[in-house]
Amino acid sequence: MARRILVVDDDADLRQVTDMVLSKAGYEVLQAASRHEAEEKLRCEKVDLIILDVMMETDTEGFHLAYRIRQDKKLRHIPIIMLTCIEEKTGAALEPKAADDYLPVQAFLRKPLDPTELEAQVAKLLKQAPAPDRPTRPMGPTAG
Repeated sequence: MARRILVVDDDADLRQVTDMVLSKAGYEVLQAASRHEAEEKLRCEKVDLIILDVMMETDTEGFHLAYRIRQDKKLRHIPIIMLTCIEEKTGAALEPKAADDYLPVQAFLRKPLDPTELEAQVAKLLKQAPAPDRPTRPMGPTAG
């Protein structure tokens, strides 16, 4: 069964490109355009990794979602890759080594994404996180 990745970004083009890169690499990709949509998907779907933009509805929306995920007993084990172009937009830099102390994510990737770096980081984190047992999803259309 393919590992499932949730891509959360308000940029539809970035979600689509990320989906294409990861689907080609053999992953099943789910997309969410906002924190609220991501929370809904996380309630309904099991995912193995989350790729999360920092700046969405607000400049820190991604951080807020990451903290909420880490507080949820059912979700806190899911690795998170944080996407950022925050340096370009605000001048503030996130240093991954220093960020370990206060940011609940496993990795940072800068935008624009390098497909090779994205695939490598996803593979590395998924190798560290064993695939959870998932019930088989029913075939065909479902209600709701």
